[in-house]
Amino acid sequence: MQRRIWLIAGPTASGKSALALRLAAATGAEIVNADALQLYSGLRVITAGPSADELAQAPHHLFGTVDAADGWSVGRWLRAATATLAEIEARGAPAIVVGGTGLYFSALTQGLAELPPIPPQARREAQAAFEDLGEAGFRTQLAQADPAAIARIAPGDRQRLVRAWEVFAATGTSLTDWQKTGEPALPAGAWRAVALDPPREVLYARCDARLEAMVREGALDEVAGLMARRLDPALPAMKAVGVRELAAYLRGEVTLAEALDAAQRETRRYAKRQLTWMRGQMADWPRITAAEAEGQWGQFLALHPALTD
Repeated sequence: MQRRIWLIAGPTASGKSALALRLAAATGAEIVNADALQLYSGLRVITAGPSADELAQAPHHLFGTVDAADGWSVGRWLRAATATLAEIEARGAPAIVVGGTGLYFSALTQGLAELPPIPPQARREAQAAFEDLGEAGFRTQLAQADPAAIARIAPGDRQRLVRAWEVFAATGTSLTDWQKTGEPALPAGAWRAVALDPPREVLYARCDARLEAMVREGALDEVAGLMARRLDPALPAMKAVGVRELAAYLRGEVTLAEALDAAQRETRRYAKRQLTWMRGQMADWPRITAAEAEGQWGQFLALHPALTD
């Protein structure tokens, strides 16, 4: 079979990791992480990272390799991922890039512009504007300059909101428009992609069940470890879904049941945002709509019949 790069995107709890493992077993491929939170070490349970058994089934890259105190940008991931893909290609193996971070896939397939340096004054003014206006007012201001950024940036993500405004304020060009000027990291024809889009009610039920399993399997210990380090709350690792909610329980502010309910609710919202991104930014990617693993594999094979030759 011709060597290629496979891209598998999907919301949390959609089954994309299992599909990637099945494809790796069929093709001898190596798996590269495209999930912004599974990058960080010490968060395997709460970010649903691969287990020891799964890691043993195929070579995995960029999973749990970054310290939680080190916040990675999209550009930094892109540099690491392209270097990893080049190494895999040099070994003569296929690669599977799998995850739920839409910006990572966009950077790979559409490009990521090299922004000019942003003056420190612009950054300070953007931070001050957020403090003065609050998130709602700041979003209203940013919407005039970069409405696409408002659509893709989740509520509470101060870091990305401020970044979008400081880029516009310093350059006169929106961050969205800057991002359209980059060259794709992967050349056309070098990759094939699918997006998992299972029924919404099934996905949400899995999100709820996954949070319950995470609590049983050690998520509280992971969150306690983060809290003990007193890391900056603005760091990406501190924004992993479930961290804030379980931390509230560990501080004695809510019951475990209340924390779990809040984390489940936020996970469903996160999955919804991922689906919204996929439907807007990956509209031309073939869809896998089955909910169960066998059905997903069957649909994948129907899209790529050469795998059965």
